[in-house]
Amino acid sequence: MPVINKQKTTRSTNPSRNSEATRNQLLDAAEAEFAVTGLIAARMDAIAAQTGVTKATIYYYFSSKEELYRAVLGRCWVEAMEMMAQLQLDCLPPDAALVRLLEQLLCCMTENPRIGSILSLEAIQNQGKYYPKQLGDLLYGTIVEILERGMLSGAFRQLEPRHTAVNIVGTCTFYFTAQENLKYMWPGKRLLGKELLQRHTQESIDLIMAGVRN
Repeated sequence: MPVINKQKTTRSTNPSRNSEATRNQLLDAAEAEFAVTGLIAARMDAIAAQTGVTKATIYYYFSSKEELYRAVLGRCWVEAMEMMAQLQLDCLPPDAALVRLLEQLLCCMTENPRIGSILSLEAIQNQGKYYPKQLGDLLYGTIVEILERGMLSGAFRQLEPRHTAVNIVGTCTFYFTAQENLKYMWPGKRLLGKELLQRHTQESIDLIMAGVRN
């Protein structure tokens, strides 16, 4: 009897694990599609082909293309929230906190450059209709808070923190979103290769910190 019960438990948990794996595969494929086409031109057929499932399977997990798109953006928000929680920026002086945040932001962009493209296309195609406001509040709000702490302590010069936060994010992310336009500047090299990514990270941090320090 104990053996039979164990087998039943195993069988009952496998569908849940498979379901979660399938859902994540669909999100990965959708993320790749949305990064190239945005929401408007994305094709469910293409997403299905990437994962080897039918469109009916996609609609089993997500009722519409819009819901799938929202889920991709929602996953970005969850990942960003988890990342921010690990940084413990409040425990650091503003100068060190900003450097740590920049390092992590650039690391995230390096690991998944498609996110920047999706958010750029969201602005162009949908005028921010689906943009996860919580994500913006988290990222820009955190930068604004660090800048305000730095100005109060004298570590940073007097800045307009919201505009500065936007410019900081732009400095970090433009390289990724415009890579196809910029590749002629480094002929024969991969913009997303290790060498140029390390250089972009360091140059971005140096430029930003030189701009905000008092």
